[in-house]
Amino acid sequence: MPSIQVISRAISVLRALEGEPQGLSLGQIGERVGLARSTVQRIVEALRDEQFVIAASPTSGVRLGPALIRLAASASVEFDRITRPILGTLSQVTGETVDLSVLKGNAAIFTDQIQGSHRLRAVSAIGESFPLHCTANGKALLSLMPADKVAQLLRGPLPRLTPKTIIHRAALLKSIEACRRTGIAIDNEEHTEGISALGTGFLDPMGRAIALSIPVPTARFARARQALATQLLAARARIRVALGDAPS
Repeated sequence: MPSIQVISRAISVLRALEGEPQGLSLGQIGERVGLARSTVQRIVEALRDEQFVIAASPTSGVRLGPALIRLAASASVEFDRITRPILGTLSQVTGETVDLSVLKGNAAIFTDQIQGSHRLRAVSAIGESFPLHCTANGKALLSLMPADKVAQLLRGPLPRLTPKTIIHRAALLKSIEACRRTGIAIDNEEHTEGISALGTGFLDPMGRAIALSIPVPTARFARARQALATQLLAARARIRVALGDAPS
């Protein structure tokens, strides 16, 4: 249908501008999305009328506009409203702390947390930043990325934070691949001695990489690990269904 095609093309133009704070010219956009410059110009003019794109400079080019920021803020609030009850149920069922993280730059950032009911529990602050290579949430996020993006995020030496931190790239990539197969990433005291964790990842409707994780004092990790993995995957499935996805 023509109207669907127009929407699809408009979305492709917006995606071409993603990650381009300096903007792109109409010709550059056309090259990226495979459309004629005249077609791109008509789409951009319609998007500009709604403030989905704005001028990148006084002379040329366009970039993403403020209307998308407003929509993203609204979507973020809705995302939190959907996910928090599921996090709460997971914490209640397991008795453990449950964390939600998002990929930002080359780190995992905690965006929400439900504290566990055990007297001995793992707790971190919302907004805290964690490395990707030695955390369950970090490895879960990496498992969502294509190989070139993983290589970009892991460039440079891998810092050793504990005696169990994986610092050899081949071993880490093997661990990430295992997460892709099973849906579960493991931190076996790789970030903090005395704390182990399981994590799983998914993409939200805005394409953001999200990780759901359960940190556990190592003293009870081994006996609880399989049950926690089962509950973690079930919670991920519930979130994806609630967000309108159909998990496989």
